[in-house]
Amino acid sequence: MVNKMFLAMLAFVPFMSQAQTFDFDMTKKQPVYTDAAGYGYDILGEPEKKSNDPFYFSVKVPDGNYKVKVELGSKKKAGNTTVRAEGRRLMVENVDTKKGQYTSYEFVVNKRNPQINEKERVRIKEREKGYLNWDNKLTLEFNGDAPAVKSIHIERDDSCPTVYLCGNSTVVDQNNEPWASWGQMIPRWFDSGIAISNHAESGLTAGSFLSSKRLEKIMTTLKPGDYVVCEFGHNDEKEKGPGTGAWYHYTRNLKIFIDNVRSKGAMIIFCTPTQRRRFADDKKTIINTHGDFPAAMKAVAERENVPLIDLHQQTTTFFEALGYEDSKRALVHYPANTFAGQDKALADNTHFNTYGAYEVAKIVVMGMKKLNLPLVKDIRPDFKDFDPSQPDDWKTFKWAPARNVELVKPDGN
Repeated sequence: MVNKMFLAMLAFVPFMSQAQTFDFDMTKKQPVYTDAAGYGYDILGEPEKKSNDPFYFSVKVPDGNYKVKVELGSKKKAGNTTVRAEGRRLMVENVDTKKGQYTSYEFVVNKRNPQINEKERVRIKEREKGYLNWDNKLTLEFNGDAPAVKSIHIERDDSCPTVYLCGNSTVVDQNNEPWASWGQMIPRWFDSGIAISNHAESGLTAGSFLSSKRLEKIMTTLKPGDYVVCEFGHNDEKEKGPGTGAWYHYTRNLKIFIDNVRSKGAMIIFCTPTQRRRFADDKKTIINTHGDFPAAMKAVAERENVPLIDLHQQTTTFFEALGYEDSKRALVHYPANTFAGQDKALADNTHFNTYGAYEVAKIVVMGMKKLNLPLVKDIRPDFKDFDPSQPDDWKTFKWAPARNVELVKPDGN
């Protein structure tokens, strides 16, 4: 006779095959994550019954790309669900479901840890050690007005082309509100045919990205058909000493990226640095704060036949279209007491908030479309062509904020 308690336990255990496939019925009780169990509710713990609070769910997996299918909805309530992965990478946004209605979405999540090989590791910063991007788990965040999730399916995908992102604080997966970057918003616009692997970090230059072994980490999995997107300049321009500046160290480092990426049969793409919000006295015209760095990147791209997206020019247009006051709405400009413990105003003219990052991600997607890259076939059908001279209304932008808030600005400027 089969033990009834054993049968009951089976309902809580995910299906795991040798092909690394996981299935979770979220209508049934799931455990709180432990490393021993290898799956469960994480970060905020198990949500209370009938709660509309956000929750996290993690699965312990090796490095790689994982196709995720989520079935959203509930037979008990109407839902409004946003799905993010790892370090607040936007995957699915603001899905409304009526009571008893279900809808499914598929996307790919790239998971990694700092290990390069048996002897070497990425030299991550102290602040990165708590990042979800660098741990041994694939973590999904379910947020929104009323997150409703029926099931989660996860399976390994070794054939999916990967887009690797290299850069600084304007590209990185910012872990904490209210900071955000275009690199964590762009997964929203790709279907399950493309993975995004964001290796950027705040404060990095092209040189420090290389010296911290981040490109080495990328090279361990880079394959023909993959892409590497590089945006540097914000911090490179502040380097001092012999050989620094736009036309020597910077261009030399860009060439290192080109040669390494092409040696693996992958495609490299350059993005000139996003503009800072610095208006001239007329309060209508943005001043270039990047000196020769955009021109230097363009020169290398032309010489080496590298596709280029001119984010510098496009974000200049974006800020000028918003205007002197409304352009603050795209950056971390918030009056005191907007967030818990915030006794001083935040006024950062470099780092984007979620609305600004969302808009810049659209600029990058449009750049990919104009370059006619093969990956554009995997852009989601609900993407609408975007013109930075006619940005979306910030007042209608809806974002489900995560619970983790950081008032200290990211490294770099």
